[in-house]
Amino acid sequence: MAGPFNPELHVDLKRFGAKDLDMCMNCGTCTTICPMSEDSGGGFPRRVIRLVQTGQQKKLESSLDPWMCYFCGDCTLNCPRNANPAEVMMASRRYLTSRYDFTGLASLFYRNPLTEIIAIVLVGLFITALFVFLHGPMVLHRVELNTFAPVKWVELGDWIMAGTLSFFLLAGAVRMTWWTLGRRDMLRVSPMIFIRQIPTFFAHLFTQKRWARCGSHPSLIRWIKHLLLVSGYLSMLTLVLILLRWFQTDHVYPFYYPQRLWGYYATVALLYPTGDFIVSRLRRKEPIHFFTEASDWIFLVMLFLTALTGIMVNVFRVNGFPMATYIIYVIHLAIAVPMLVVEVPFSKWSHIMYRPLSIYLAGVKKAVADSTGKGSDAQALEPAAAA
Repeated sequence: MAGPFNPELHVDLKRFGAKDLDMCMNCGTCTTICPMSEDSGGGFPRRVIRLVQTGQQKKLESSLDPWMCYFCGDCTLNCPRNANPAEVMMASRRYLTSRYDFTGLASLFYRNPLTEIIAIVLVGLFITALFVFLHGPMVLHRVELNTFAPVKWVELGDWIMAGTLSFFLLAGAVRMTWWTLGRRDMLRVSPMIFIRQIPTFFAHLFTQKRWARCGSHPSLIRWIKHLLLVSGYLSMLTLVLILLRWFQTDHVYPFYYPQRLWGYYATVALLYPTGDFIVSRLRRKEPIHFFTEASDWIFLVMLFLTALTGIMVNVFRVNGFPMATYIIYVIHLAIAVPMLVVEVPFSKWSHIMYRPLSIYLAGVKKAVADSTGKGSDAQALEPAAAA
């Protein structure tokens, strides 16, 4: 595929974190050492770096390769030129995230972290203002959270937010699919092929199981921690989006009641991994944490504070501190809502959609290649730029 040439592509990638890109001399050590190279086709991850260096923007935008990397860091540790190929792959994912987003906000946030912080502050102030001017009666002789913040209105806000986030994520997913398969190939693929690959999408959405085969022992431990984090995140989403009327209650149940136990599990599953990742980034003790962009810090700190303020609401409510409960509840939502609104569709958390989708699309391409007699190469379908 020829595709337009962008001589500034490598400069763009540097803005997304690939600061050592120019050190790469294409020796191929990263491909030799990468445990995913065989599964991802010959030349992985070297071919991604080559696309960037040669300015082949359309090929990069139609490639699934950046999402096949789980940043075990083996390539970075063994690179004789200290080109940090793992960080180049990470920067490529940030770049692709910005390209999938039709609003341009993702690109703005990645290129100028201050704008991301401003967006988070503005959304947080908006949520705070809603409670300042629209909260219900403040009962002070006992905790009545549902009087202060009626659950039906909070639930409505949750669903509006979820619908908005889903729209932006799905829009990005459609753009990713369009660029990967191309208009011609999307139209000629049998709908049954798309349907048969759906279990693959959900399997990798919930487990990211390829990570377990990536790199050395520390990478396996990190995958387990990540799995714990995902379980906590999905648990909390279930509690606040589907079971909020059961979860946000003024009745204090015994400690062993499922409502409390599930909430405590979600809290631990969020606090422990995020706290561990923050410490690891501060100490730079793993290749994945040698270099940290502002978006990494913002995501981790916001997620940690969301879980921390959430458990504080529970502590104050259970122990009967009305004013403290109401105040920390507002603070909790002023952190949680911007964390979701900004981070999920426009920043680091969007990989929860794009990574499993990449494996799903690779499966679609392989199935089409097999059915048309082009072999098992997942790259048999021409990318979007060829259409």
